[in-house]
Amino acid sequence: MDQDDTERRLEALEIKASFAEDLLDELNATVARQQMQILHLMQQLRALQEQLPSAGAAPRSLRDELPPHY
Repeated sequence: MDQDDTERRLEALEIKASFAEDLLDELNATVARQQMQILHLMQQLRALQEQLPSAGAAPRSLRDELPPHY
């Protein structure tokens, strides 16, 4: 191998490493954003669960709930 070939290969490796580092940073940001979304969705789910009637309440019948036009 001559000097020019070695330098080209080294430069190609540096370029690949740079792209890999950029991709890793992008993936890390994506994972962090998704984690925040998951936490937000969990908070919304808890809020919805608190709005549900308790399990001890009597089940309601659909016949008891007439549409507004009746």
